[in-house]
Amino acid sequence: MKKITAGLCRRLDDLTDDERGDVPGWVLVTLMTAGLVVVIWALAGPALSNLFEQAIARVSGF
Repeated sequence: MKKITAGLCRRLDDLTDDERGDVPGWVLVTLMTAGLVVVIWALAGPALSNLFEQAIARVSGF
């Protein structure tokens, strides 16, 4: 039983060690995604706002 437990612990340690180097990559992906959202929002925001106002005006009859 100890041999199985030791082998399992060794394999879990190997798996966790492999994931540590990927953290900067995920941070970069998150920052780039946030940047894209800001840029798209800045470009499309006025057009979407206008579209929404037109749709509300048509529905409400103003």
